[in-house]
Amino acid sequence: MIKAIIIDDEEKARQGLALVLKKYCPQVTIVCSCESPIDAISKIKELQPDLLFLDVQMPEMSGFEMLNKIEQINFDVIFITAFDKYAIKAIKFSALDYLLKPINIEELVSAVDRISKKKEHLHSKLQSLLSNVSNKSKKITRLAIPLENEILVQPIKDIIYCKADSSYTTLHVIGDKKITLAKTLKDFENMLPPSEFCRIHHSTLVNIYHVEKYVKGVGGYVILSNKEHLDVSRRKKEQFLKILYET
Repeated sequence: MIKAIIIDDEEKARQGLALVLKKYCPQVTIVCSCESPIDAISKIKELQPDLLFLDVQMPEMSGFEMLNKIEQINFDVIFITAFDKYAIKAIKFSALDYLLKPINIEELVSAVDRISKKKEHLHSKLQSLLSNVSNKSKKITRLAIPLENEILVQPIKDIIYCKADSSYTTLHVIGDKKITLAKTLKDFENMLPPSEFCRIHHSTLVNIYHVEKYVKGVGGYVILSNKEHLDVSRRKKEQFLKILYET
């Protein structure tokens, strides 16, 4: 049995999810349903659930903010969101489950099945997500990347450029370090600040602050701080120069 708590400020959403879970996910037992994230924090401590169904955006505080207030996370989370694009990107990047409102029953069942089959909680991935999510006023300064047995914390200022290779991406970092990850270049483009990282080619994303020189041409090329030369495609040239002049 999976002990679960539903946390959502909308009563109809809580009731609807509880009914669907009862009908289609009998392995889940709802031990509590909370409207307020503040109330939920105390209930989590009291009831020790295995799983949270957590709304991302709530009036008092976001689901992310609520999790940051919990000292010990020893449960899994399925996030629920209606429209927060940034939240979806962050959740996907950290390989955690999320459901879009209105909730699709098949997607709900699949998410619960994945939780049921797991042999251990994905706590490291959840901590990674919390590290990647920032308030609107807070600048992202690092990526917390979940690996198999550890979390790689990488300051973004030290990333010189990202190079795509099919469904993998290699980060080229200061000190001739290379980190290859099973993430697409688009994943990194979505997570990294667009004011600092620019796609100069379909397979290359560069850190503007590591561009030492741009050599003109049909597309031209850049010389980076590690002295590598990278081509700029004709299609990406205009946007690249725009960002370059603005930094």
